Amino acid sequence: MHPDREPSWTPPADAGEQPRQVRRILRLFRPYRGRLAVVGLLVGASSLVSVATPFLLKETLDVAIPQGRTGLLSLLALGMILSAVLAGVFGVLQTLISTTVGQRVMHDLRTAVYGRLQRMSLAFFTRTRTGEVQSRIANDIGGMQATVTSTATSLVSNATSVVATIVAMIALDWRLTIVSLVLLPVFVWISRRVGNERKKITTQRQKQMAAMAATVTESLSVSGILLGRTMGRSDSLTASFAGESERLVDLEVRSNMAGRWRMAVITIVMAAMPAVIYWTAGLALRFGGTEVSLGTIVAFVSLQQGLFRPAVSLLATGVQIQTSLALFQRIFEYLDLPVDITERERPVRIDQVKGEVRFEDVEFRYDDKGGPVLDGVDVTVPPGGSLAVVGPTGAGKSTLGYLVPRLYDVTGGRVTLDGVDVRDLDFDTLARAVGVVSQETYLFHASVAENLRFAKPDATDGELHAAAKAAQIHDHIAALPDGYDTVVGERGHRFSGGEKQRLAIARTILRDPPVLILDEATSALDTRTEAAVQQAIDALSADRTTITIAHRLSTIRGADQIVVLDSGRVAERGTHDELLERDGRYAALVRRDARLQPTN
Repeated sequence: MHPDREPSWTPPADAGEQPRQVRRILRLFRPYRGRLAVVGLLVGASSLVSVATPFLLKETLDVAIPQGRTGLLSLLALGMILSAVLAGVFGVLQTLISTTVGQRVMHDLRTAVYGRLQRMSLAFFTRTRTGEVQSRIANDIGGMQATVTSTATSLVSNATSVVATIVAMIALDWRLTIVSLVLLPVFVWISRRVGNERKKITTQRQKQMAAMAATVTESLSVSGILLGRTMGRSDSLTASFAGESERLVDLEVRSNMAGRWRMAVITIVMAAMPAVIYWTAGLALRFGGTEVSLGTIVAFVSLQQGLFRPAVSLLATGVQIQTSLALFQRIFEYLDLPVDITERERPVRIDQVKGEVRFEDVEFRYDDKGGPVLDGVDVTVPPGGSLAVVGPTGAGKSTLGYLVPRLYDVTGGRVTLDGVDVRDLDFDTLARAVGVVSQETYLFHASVAENLRFAKPDATDGELHAAAKAAQIHDHIAALPDGYDTVVGERGHRFSGGEKQRLAIARTILRDPPVLILDEATSALDTRTEAAVQQAIDALSADRTTITIAHRLSTIRGADQIVVLDSGRVAERGTHDELLERDGRYAALVRRDARLQPTN
C-alpha cells in the first residue's frame, strides 16, 4: 500500500489566522442572510418571551396571591402558559430554518470541494491518496454539521438570551446581579483555553481519520483484497488497521476529555449560584440591608437559572466553534488549491474539429525540482493520420499523449489542435474532440448501459448496440442473463481484461471523437485477447487522427509515422520500414519484442 501522502501544496503563512478564517466562514452564510434575519427575529422574540415569565412570576407572588386578586392571578397564569407556547413555537421554527440553512451551506461546501477537485490536473491525484480526498469530503465536512446547522444559531440564541436575562436581572436587583456574574470572565477564559486544546486535537484526529479511510479504500477494494489474499497479508493488514483504529480511539478520548474537568467546575459553580443568591439576600436582610421581596428573590433565581443554561451553552458553543475551525481549515486548504489547468476567459470554440495535432517544441516537467520529462518534441499528425509513440519505460510516452486532452499542460512550447493552442480551447470542445483509451480501464459500479451512456447520456439503445458491435463486445453482452442491464461490479471485475477494454472502446465509439489517444490499450492482454481488442481498435481508429502509445510494436506497424522517444527527446522518426532499415533504436525494440513473443 502507498505511504500516507499529503498534497504538496501548503497554505500561505497567514491562512491559520482565526479572524480571517472566521470572516471566510461567515461569507458562506451570505447567500442565506434573508433566512438568517428571520432566525434572528425568532431568536429575539423567543428571548423576550422567556425573560417575561420571571416578571409575571414576581407579580404573582408579590401582588396577585397576597392581595387575593383572582382576576389578575388568572391573567398572569395565562400569560405564563402563553409564553411557554410561544417559546416552543418559535424554537421549532428557528430550528427548521437554521437546519435548512446549515444543510445548504454543507451542500455548497461539498459541491465546491468536489468541483475544485474535478478541475485539478492528473498530477494532483498521482500524489494524493484516494482515501485522503474522500475523507476531506466525508469526514471533515460531515464533522462540521453541528457547527453549520445548529452552532451558529445556538450562538445567536444563547447570546441574545444571556444579554436579555442580564438586563432583566439588573432591573430586578443590580447587587444580586453583580454577585451572580462576578466569576463570568473567569469562565470565558477557561472555555477559550479548552477550545484551543480541542482544536489542536481535532486537527490530529481528522488526519488520523483520513489515514484510516485511505487504508480502508486501498485494502478493501477488489484489487486490495486480491493482493492481500494472494500475498498472505490479510492478517498483517488487519493488524495495521487495528493500529490505525487504536490511535483514533486515543485521539477521540483526548478530544472528548480535553478540559472536561474545568467545564465541570463551571457547571457546578453556576448550579450552586441559587444557593448563593438566597444566602446573600438573607444576610442583607439580617444585617439591615435593603429588603428584597420574596417575589423579587424567586423571580431573580428564576432568571439566574434561566441564565445558567444559555451561559453554559454559550461557553460550550465557543469551544465547539474553536474545534470546528480545524475542520474548516482542512476544507479551505482544498478550496485554495491552485488550479493549474483552467479555461481562458474567452476560450476558442471549434464546432467541426478536423483533427490536426501538432507538438511544437514541447517541454514538460512535473515540478521545478526535477528535470524535463519531455524536451523539445516537434511532431505533426495530419487530420486522419496515425502516429505511434514508442520507447523505453519512463521515456515520456504517456505524458506526451496526455498533453492533448490537457490532463497535463505543457511547461514549454505548445500543443495545437487544428492550429489552435489546446490551452485556448474551451473545455467542451476539447472533451468532444479528444478521446482516450488507456491500459487501465475504469468502469463504474453500474449497468453496462449506464457505463456506455456515460459518454453520451442521450444515446438510444440502437446506438449502444451499434457501438458495442463495432467494439466486438455486443454478442457477449447480449448472451448475459440481464444483457445491457448487467451490473459490471466494482471497477468492472465481473468482466475480463479484454472485455473491459472492449467496453471502454465501445464507450469511446459512442463519444465519436475526431482525435483518439490509445495509451498502451492492449499491453496487459494475452495474444488472443489482444487480437480481438485490436480489431475493435482498428474499427475505432478508422477516419480518426490516432496517437498510439505502444508497448507491443506489432500493433503499430501500419502507423503513418512512428516516433521513438528516449529520455523525453525524439530519438528517431519514420515509418516502420524506414526505421527498420536504419537499424537504430526502433529496430532494437522490434528485436526485443520478437524475443518476448510466445513461441506457440
